[in-house]
Order: sequence, then structure tokens, then C-alpha cells
Amino acid sequence: MPPVPENVVPVLLPIPADRPYSYAVPEGMKLVAGDIVAVPLGPRTVIAAVWDGETDNVDPGKLREIEGRFDCPPLDAAMRRFVDWVANYCLAPPGMVLKMVLRAPGALVPLEPMEGIVYSGREPERMTKAREAVLDLARDGLAWTRSGLAHAAGVSSGVVDGLMAQAVLSRIEIPAPPVVAPPDPDHATTELSDGQAQAADALRKAVEADGFSATLLEGVTGSGKTEVYFEAVAAALKKGRQVLILLPEIALTAAFLERFEQRFGAKPAEWHSDVSPKRREQVWRQVATGEVRVVAGARSALFLPFEELGLVVIDEEHDPAYKQEDRVFYHARDMAVVRANLTGVPAVLVSATPSIESRVNAEAGKYGHIRLAERYAAAELPEIKVIDMRRSGPARGSFISPVLIEAMKQTLEKKQQSLLFLNRRGYAPLTLCRVCGHRFQCPDCSAWLVEHRFRRQLVCHHCGHSEPVPEACPECGALDHLVACGPGVERLAEEVLHHFPDARTIVLSSDLLGGVSRLRLELEAIAKGEVDIVIGTQLVAKGHNFPAMTCVGVIDADLGLANGDPRAAERTFQLLAQVTGRAGRTGAASTGFLQSYQPEHSVIAALAAGDSESFYAREIEARRQAALPPFGRLASVIVSAASRQEAERHAREMRRAASAHAEISVLGPAEAPMALIRGRHRFRLLVHASRRADLQGWLRQWLNAGPKARGSVRVQIDIDPQSFL
Repeated sequence: MPPVPENVVPVLLPIPADRPYSYAVPEGMKLVAGDIVAVPLGPRTVIAAVWDGETDNVDPGKLREIEGRFDCPPLDAAMRRFVDWVANYCLAPPGMVLKMVLRAPGALVPLEPMEGIVYSGREPERMTKAREAVLDLARDGLAWTRSGLAHAAGVSSGVVDGLMAQAVLSRIEIPAPPVVAPPDPDHATTELSDGQAQAADALRKAVEADGFSATLLEGVTGSGKTEVYFEAVAAALKKGRQVLILLPEIALTAAFLERFEQRFGAKPAEWHSDVSPKRREQVWRQVATGEVRVVAGARSALFLPFEELGLVVIDEEHDPAYKQEDRVFYHARDMAVVRANLTGVPAVLVSATPSIESRVNAEAGKYGHIRLAERYAAAELPEIKVIDMRRSGPARGSFISPVLIEAMKQTLEKKQQSLLFLNRRGYAPLTLCRVCGHRFQCPDCSAWLVEHRFRRQLVCHHCGHSEPVPEACPECGALDHLVACGPGVERLAEEVLHHFPDARTIVLSSDLLGGVSRLRLELEAIAKGEVDIVIGTQLVAKGHNFPAMTCVGVIDADLGLANGDPRAAERTFQLLAQVTGRAGRTGAASTGFLQSYQPEHSVIAALAAGDSESFYAREIEARRQAALPPFGRLASVIVSAASRQEAERHAREMRRAASAHAEISVLGPAEAPMALIRGRHRFRLLVHASRRADLQGWLRQWLNAGPKARGSVRVQIDIDPQSFL
């Protein structure tokens, strides 16, 4: 076999291919692995990366040439290993993982420098007051922009132009400014309690150890976990390293940015879907060049090309928002630990209610485990009371127990805030006709349409389909016989207005008009005490600090427990613990009320007793007995197609092609609980394996040997699924 020519390199393309392609290197071009290049692909040019590995033994003359190399730092070896690792683990084409890295193409070209002016040392032919004002500023030797100098001196731009014409002011190029100022690790150190100081010291030592470690920082709500890991951030900055802080929700970033700025004197760079494309390009490039030292972002920030990453923090590590279920299915929490490992830096996982996986890893010694058992400044945790709805239920047509209404009344009298939590958007989850029983269903999904009375719309929360609320039943034509079944947050607000007409009430939900900017303003208003009663979905459970909040009511604590999801108990416990933890964070006596029809349920009982350890022990043992994650492994295979028959036929053919394995079993196919989404019919197979089995290897063999997807059929693989819909 002839040797591979030196003028041929493997190039990974952002397409669903399972390996790099070989390209010829033009004469005079020098390339190294990780260089980002432009290459021809069919009739178009795409952005790709020179990769590791072997090239094809092909005559370079028969290969297409690389068109150019971008003037930006190459992807380092750790980043390339991370792309390959994610692709291998998630059974995704490596090019599709690379596509998440190269998602800001404008960042590949250096920013154009600005034109600036400086004092040349000469004096003008004739001095005027206006010219003197300009020169008083310019003589300090600093560079100015033309308009900036004129504005600062209080003169017209023509005065500056005249001085430039006489060479009193000289033109220079000013580098593009950084997107954020560099953070100062010593800007404003925080006074920590003894427990916080010990925890911070342990994290500092992990940063200073120069190697990979994973630490679970577990602390009750309000215990100051953020201030503790800020000390680890400061330690990394002092070492000259960059820091990545992952946050699960965009709504969290505003308050977080303020806290960060108070501690470090500057904000971190933001990275999430609400950041403008131009800003993302600037952040991407300055992360790659090392100008940006700290990034706070959503899960996609995990794929930024850090030049000298020194610490990874996963805040609210238990949050389901870290799971991506589109194109490349991955869990950002787990992949963040992998990236830290491949880079050789510490990872810190932070939560008041850790995931079962993280708790098991901590108990097994794979992760360090730091606990903060008390709230900061000795503030008391809220007292949790369970309202048995079988005995103290609300009046007919209402959803708030008299016990909770009385508690809210007393809270208002004390000029404190109440929070009502219901994880249902809109006015009602179902609308039906009382005459013929017609139920309004999405035409493209197997889901009921949710009434949004504020907008007079019926909306599908899976595909976004919406239609006006009709005056008459479309089935039987009956007028004024449509009835809303069950409560959503809008209906709850209506009931609150009836009981407390003078209270300042606000509804927080992700689908309200105004988007993220409005949501941030509303959260700020709550924190300032400008609201009396807050009604919200799970958005209100996301780590917010509401100083005046002393009463929290969970309207339906049982919601989420009665389904076949093996993570239902864990998620319900985490959500309710986080929601009730919004109360009493500044030291005032506080109470959390759980409205439940099954107060004897282990999750409700553990919350009421404040006994999280018994919940974790019971849930971990149940997972162990059933060999469910983290004691076993799962993979979900979703087969979808334009017709139900096509999807079912392909799923059954796949099941027959599955080879027998002593430690791997295949369940199904069965119609998915959400059998129709966006007009596509869905069948699911669930693969269960022991920890010892090579699940990915077996799945690859199965997919290669099984039927090929044709026509409208699509097959999606989800390793470690979080959703079972």
C-alpha cells in the first residue's frame, strides 16, 4: 500500500457523515490538525475542520483542494477528542457534533479594527478654545475615536477634523474592544460562613491541583452555593485560566450576571439563544483567542472553543433543560464532566436537589461531595405543610384550598409575598363541548389543545399549532357550551383575583407575550417587592431569590407522579423542593403548602418531613433493584414516519433484526405515549443493558444489520433518555 501523501489531510465536514473526507492541500498552504478551513462540497463551499486520523490512499490529483484557511486559532486536541467522544457516545455523526462547534461562522474572520486618533506632539497653527478643549483630552496619550473625542470635549467633529488636517492628531488602528471587561478575582470578596469557607477552600484546592476532578456541591436552597463556587472561579482566574458556567435557563442569567458583576467587577460573556448573532460571533472568537475569561451560558456553551479552559461549573445540575433532544441527543451535565476530564480540569456540579446519578457517583467516590446543610445567615428553611385535599378541598369550581387562602391572607397583611405554583401553562389543559363531548385536539399531535384565555387562542404546546377559541362547537354547532376542564396558571390568576381583588398579582409563564426581556423585568419587580402574589409554572423554581417571599403554595403536588416515567418521583421531588425553597430566604418565618390527594406518597411525605436523605435512599434502592440508571443503561429508539403503518412496520422489522445478547434486552415496539407529533407517527423501542455491556457497540451493529430507513421513515437514537413520551 503506497504511503499517504503529505499534501492530503482528513477534513471533518458539518454533515451527517461517519468519518472525515480527504482533501488535497494547495501548494504553499500549511495546515495543522484543528485548523478551520473552507472546502468544496458538491456545488457549494462549507466550513470544516482539519481532523485527526488517516487519509484515503487516493492520488491527490483526483481530490478536491481546500479553498482556504480561516485566520482563527485551531481547535485544540482536547476539543477534537471531545467532538469524537460525544459522537461515539451519542451515536451521532461526528460532523453534526462539529456543526455545534462551528455555529458562529462570522467569528472565523478577525474583527476589523476601528479607526482611532492620538495626539502627535505637534501644536496647531492657531489655538482656539475648542481646539484647546480637544487637546486637553488628547495630550494624555490615549487613543480616541473621532466622534468620542469630539463628544467628550464638547465640540463639533469639524474641530477634530481640522486638527487631523494639520497633523496635530494622527490616525491609528484600535483593536476591536472585548465584549466584556476582564473579571477581577479580588474585586469584592464575600464574607463566608464557616461551612461556606470550608467548601470554598475544598473547591479552590481542586482548581489548584492541575488535573481533572468532579465535585458535587450540594446545599439546601439559600445556602450560598453560588458564592462558594465563585471562589473556585476566582482561583481559576488567578491561574490565568478560563471558566465555563452552565445555567439551565435563560431566565436565570439576568440575576446571575448581577451577582457575578458584584463579585468580580465585570459581567461574564453570555451565550444562549437570546444573544444576537453578531454578539455570539464576537463571544465565540474572543473565547477562542482567550480574551473572554468567563462564559455563562446554556447547554450549547459547552461547545465553545476555549483556549485555556480551567474550570467547568454546572449550576442546577439536576435540571431537565440540560438534555437536548434534537439532532444530536446529549445531556449537557454529563458531557460537561467529560469535557472537563478530556481537558484535565475540575468540574463542579451544583444543586440543592442533585440528580440520582450525581448522588450515586458521589456516594461511590467518583465525585467529591461537599454539603451545605444550613441557609446563609442562619435563615430557617420553610416549614412544609401538606393539605389533604380529600378533607380540606376547595369549593366547587375552585382550585385553592381554604387553608391556603387563609395563609395568603395573613401573608398579605404582613406585607409579604405569596407564590402559587402550578406546572400548567395557559387557562385550562382541555376544552370540551358539554353537549356532544367534543374535545379540542391538535391536528398534528396526539395532544389536547390548551386554552390561553388572555390571547383567546387554543394552542398545542408540542408543535405550536394555534387556532382561535370558537363561539360554537365545531362538531355539533352548540353555542356557549364549551367548558374549560382543569386549571392552568391563567385560570388560577382568575381565582386569585376573586379572593384578593386589591393584591398586585403577576403570572409567570414561558409562553406569555414579551419573551425573555419581559420575564426579566417581572422577576426584577418581584425581587424588589413590587408584587404581592406570584402565580407561575416551573420557571419560578429556577434558583430565583425573592427576599419578601414567605408563603408558597403548590396547587397540585401530585402532578407528575401518576405516569410511567421511571424518573417521575425524582423530578417531582426536585421540582417541589426547589419551589418551596423560594420561601424565607432572607430569614423571615416561611411556610410551603403542598395540596395533595395522596399525602401518604413517599415523595410528599419526605418533603413534609424535610427528610431528603430518606427519599434519596429509597429512590436509589428502587433504581438498584430494577437495574435502572445509574445501575443499568437505557437507550430509546424512536421510529417516526408520515403514516402509522409505515412507522410500525419499520419498528417491527428493527425488532426482528435485533441480535440476542445476554446482558441487553429490547422492549417493544410500542406506540409512543405521544404517538403523533408534528404530523409524524411515532413508535418506540427501549433498549435495557447492564453497566458491563457495550451498549453503543451493540446498537451500531443492530443499526447496520437492520432495515434501512426509506421514504418518510426516520430513526432517532437517544442514549440515556430523560423523556419517555
